Amino acid sequence: MTDPLNPINLQGQDESGDQGDAVKFSPLTPDDAPKSQWRRWHLPVLFLFAIATFLIILRRNAPAPFQHNEGAIFGTFYHFTYQAADDLHAELKAELNRVDNSLSMFNPQSTLSRINQGEDIEVDSLFRRVFTLSQQVSEATDGAFDITVAPLVNAWGFGFKEGQLPDSLAVDSLRQSVGYRTISLTPDCHLHRDDPRTILDCSAVAKGFGVDIVADFLRARGILNYMVEIGGEIVVSGTNPKGQPWHVGVNKPDDDPTSQNSQLQTVLNLTDCALATSGNYRNFYITEDGRRLAHTIDPATGYPVQHSLLSSTVIAPTCACADAFATAFMVLGIERAKQVLSHHPELQVYFIYDSAGINQTFSTIPLPE
Repeated sequence: MTDPLNPINLQGQDESGDQGDAVKFSPLTPDDAPKSQWRRWHLPVLFLFAIATFLIILRRNAPAPFQHNEGAIFGTFYHFTYQAADDLHAELKAELNRVDNSLSMFNPQSTLSRINQGEDIEVDSLFRRVFTLSQQVSEATDGAFDITVAPLVNAWGFGFKEGQLPDSLAVDSLRQSVGYRTISLTPDCHLHRDDPRTILDCSAVAKGFGVDIVADFLRARGILNYMVEIGGEIVVSGTNPKGQPWHVGVNKPDDDPTSQNSQLQTVLNLTDCALATSGNYRNFYITEDGRRLAHTIDPATGYPVQHSLLSSTVIAPTCACADAFATAFMVLGIERAKQVLSHHPELQVYFIYDSAGINQTFSTIPLPE
């Protein structure tokens, strides 16, 4: 007889003791839960997880934004555009200040200023690099580029001093303290001057060198797309925010010293190069007798240059090199500049010159059609 308290025989037997159908037990599984409940909780969670994973992958693969920085340095303005996840303006300003502390004539504590004040000091590594490059360009241009020309620049009213224009005696006297071959660096990195009156002015190369320093900083951090510009001296790499080569304009020579009404002579499409421009068409003055004096001084004569070249744009491996050669070509004039170019295939130029009152161009740079 079946026990009413135990209606089911756990041994799987009926009253008679015969073997019956056994009742089987097993643990509960997710299959035992209602399907609608499983879908209600699990499917939304999986969907949200998939969306989150997709967004993370998309963000990781998205290109970094372009950063834009600007400010003032070396008595002019700078503009930086570069593709990077972070804004590096503070670090880039620190790099510019390194250059300023070495080469600025406006910073009384710079290495250059202290040398010009007569201190015998060990020069820093940035000064050594610029000094070495300057001497090389001086040799390549037969002294047309010369960082000792500052006394003559000042005498003609384009430097720190103003007053009566020099006569021939004054020019001859000043020329005695000018000459790149009269200066050198000693083995222990001190500047030697044959004439203690010699002073240095690296303004014709310092801006370009500052551009190189900033570009080197960006390149060292794996940044491929950038344009670095200081006072018109430029280094470009990769592509612009539109994925195109960088567009760099060359101004038409005009007499507008403010540059507010300047027009473009041409636009160059550039990548992975350095460019600098020098010109006589803005920094000049008219004397009382009607003579136009340009700020470019020929170290060989001691006088402002008088020739047809109005603007010299140079593309070179570095911006400091482009800056120095652009200045040298403004001293040499177009014909002598062409002679130098024949020995330096690494340089490309875009010259604007006056021909019987009409501006003409000479270019070794491929121009857009």
